[in-house]
Amino acid sequence: MSSATPAPATPRVRRLPLVGVLRMGRPSDIWFKPALSVVVSTAPPNLTLLVLGRLDLAMYTMAGSICALYAHNRPYAARARTLAWVVVGMVAGLAVALTTASLTDSAVVLVAVGALLAAAQKAVCDATRIGPPAHVIFTFITSAALFAPQTLGQVPGHLALAAAAGAWAWLVGMAPVLLRPHGPERRATAQALDAAAAYVDARAIGGTGEGHDRPRAAAAAAIQAAWQSLLATGPRSARTRRALERLLVRAETALAAPADTDPERLRAWARELCGSGPVPTVASPEAADELLGAEVELAVPARPLWHRLGPLAPLAVRTALGCALAGYVSLALGVGRPYWALVTAASLYQANIALTWARGVQRVVGNLAGVLVFAAVVPLAHLAPAALVLCCLAFNFGAEALMSRNYWLGSVCVTPMALLVAEFAGFQEPGRLITERVVDTLVGALVGFAAAVAVTNRRAGDRVETALSAVEGARERAARLLATPSPAPAAVASARRGLAAALVDLRATFDAASGEWWQRALPQERVVRAEQAGHRTLAETARRPGTAPGRA
Repeated sequence: MSSATPAPATPRVRRLPLVGVLRMGRPSDIWFKPALSVVVSTAPPNLTLLVLGRLDLAMYTMAGSICALYAHNRPYAARARTLAWVVVGMVAGLAVALTTASLTDSAVVLVAVGALLAAAQKAVCDATRIGPPAHVIFTFITSAALFAPQTLGQVPGHLALAAAAGAWAWLVGMAPVLLRPHGPERRATAQALDAAAAYVDARAIGGTGEGHDRPRAAAAAAIQAAWQSLLATGPRSARTRRALERLLVRAETALAAPADTDPERLRAWARELCGSGPVPTVASPEAADELLGAEVELAVPARPLWHRLGPLAPLAVRTALGCALAGYVSLALGVGRPYWALVTAASLYQANIALTWARGVQRVVGNLAGVLVFAAVVPLAHLAPAALVLCCLAFNFGAEALMSRNYWLGSVCVTPMALLVAEFAGFQEPGRLITERVVDTLVGALVGFAAAVAVTNRRAGDRVETALSAVEGARERAARLLATPSPAPAAVASARRGLAAALVDLRATFDAASGEWWQRALPQERVVRAEQAGHRTLAETARRPGTAPGRA
C-alpha cells in the first residue's frame, strides 16, 4: 500500500460527485431472483382480488407481498428468520399507519407520524444490516397507508390481508431451498474466490502500489462477507460449511501470498460452486485445523440491537427532519397527499453526504423519466382492471431487474408502478397524478438533501477512532498469539478472522466518514499504517504452519 498524503489539519468541505452518478454498472449476479420473487408473490393476491372485484384492497396485500424482495443473499436458515421479521416489521408499521389514519385526517399529524416511522425504519434496517432494499420499501408502504381513507374497524381486516400476503411471500422466498439448499453460501464463497483471483492478477501485472489497494480491499470484503454467510448457516449445513470453509482459507491464503497462488484455480473452484455439482474438495492433511475456529464463533452471541442503534442517531435525525420538512413543504404547495415527498426524502439518506447527493440525483432523474413512462402506459392500463394488474407486475419485475445496474434506472419502473397502484381504488386523472409526483420528487430531493447538510454527522470521526482502536487491538492479540511457541491452529484462525473483520470495518468506516460534507481532519496516515500493519499480521497468520493449507 502506498503512503498517504497527510490530511489537512482543518475541516474542509467535501466535493460532491457528479460524473459517473448515472453510469450503469454490471447487473447483480442474482438480479433475477428478487425480480421473479416479487412477481410470484404479488401475482396470486392481485389476481384473486381482481376476480373478486376488490382491487381497492391491493395496497394491503402488496404490503405483505413486497417482503419477498429481502434476504436473497442469506443462507436459508438465516433467511427464514430474516423474512419472518421483515413481515412482522411490515405489518407493525402498517398497523401504526392505518391506526393513525383512522384516528385523524390532519395532514400535519400524518406527516409527523410518517417522518418518525421513516426514521425508525431507517435506523433498524441499518442496525440489522438487512440489505437492499432496506428501509425504503417500509417507508413507501407506511407513508402511502397514512393517507389512505380508513376507519378503525377496517384496520384488523386490512392487517390480516397484509399478514396473509406476507406469509405467501415467506414461502416464495424460501422455495429455492428445495432446489439448491446451500446456494447462497456457495455463491458467497464463489464471489470471494473470484475477488481473490482478481487481486492476484492485479499484483502479477504491476506489483505493489496504490492501484492494488482497491482489489485487495474488495477481496477482503468479499471474504469477510462469505465468512458471515457461512456462520449464518444452520446445523444441518455443517458438512457443506466445512467444505466451503476450506475454500475460503485458500482465498485468504491468496491475499497473504499472491505470488504462490494460481488465480485460474481459484476461478475454476468458483465456477464449480456456481453450478449444481458437489462442493470442490480441497485436499489437506490437517482437515480438523481448517475449520478455523468457526464453531467457537458460532457460539458467540450477537450484540443486542440497541447497542447498534446508538451510532445511527445522526442518520435517524436526518431522516426524521428531512421527511417532515419535505412533507410540510409539499403540503404548502398544494399537494393533498404528500407521501411521495416523504418517500423521496427517506430514500436519499445513505452512509454519508456524498452518497446521499448521488442518490438524490439518481432519484430525481429516475422519477422524472418514470412519470413520462407512466404517461405513455396509463391509456393501456385504463383499458381494463386486468391490464392494470399486468402492467404493475411488469413494472415490478423491471424495477428489480434494473435496480442493480443503477438506482435511477430502477426508479424509472418504480415510479409508474407506484402511480398505477394508486389507481387500484379507481382510475384517476393522470395529469394530476403526474404533477403531484413531479412536485413531490423535487421537494423531497431538495429539502431532504438540505436536511442532510444541516444535520452533520459529527460522530463519523469518532467511529473512525473506534474502528482504528479495534484494528490495533485485534492485531496485537494476533501478534501475541503468534509469539507463543505452539498456538492452537483454531485460535490463530479465529484471531485472523477477527483481525480481517476489523480491517474491513475500518475501511468502510473511513470511506463513510470521508464522504461527509463538513468533517474535521481524519487520521488518514494512521489509518494507512494500521491497514499496512494489519495486513502484514494477516499474512503471518496465514503462513503459520498448521493453520492454513499450502499453495492454492
